[in-house]
Amino acid sequence: MADGTTGGTSRARRLVLLRHAKSAWPDGVPDSQRPLNRRGRRDARAAGQWLREHVDGLGAVVCSPAQRTRETWAIASAELDGPPSVRLDDRVYGAPPDDLLAVVRGLPADAGTALLIGHNPGVAELVDLLSGQGREMRTSSIAVLTWDGGWADAAADVADLREHATPRG
Repeated sequence: MADGTTGGTSRARRLVLLRHAKSAWPDGVPDSQRPLNRRGRRDARAAGQWLREHVDGLGAVVCSPAQRTRETWAIASAELDGPPSVRLDDRVYGAPPDDLLAVVRGLPADAGTALLIGHNPGVAELVDLLSGQGREMRTSSIAVLTWDGGWADAAADVADLREHATPRG
């Protein structure tokens, strides 16, 4: 049953993809340790406000372990009421869309809505893979995708792209 009810074997899923906010490029700092810059901190806050206004029932958050993605979530989540704990996943850092798809397929079954915070080009390519609609995923861009079924059903062209935004602070 793919009617969105919890009584069946599957239900509607909503995947929110967030590209990290704008980062700094300090000399001698490895890519994975690059922090957000001033604009990035403002935009991460704006992304959190956008999530608060447009996404309810967030049940799971998966984030790249990179400094800029963790900072994006820390700032954005401060704008949310009772955000879920974040799960850092090494597979999200610098991942191609097939690796990100494997992460999505492993999301908790009890989460109807999940947020994945990652990097380009993988995030933009995942939007295109799942929905068949290419969108530019600038820093702090958010894409909201939905489909009927479980997380394991995530596949090419299964999703509808419901919203796309690039909040700025």
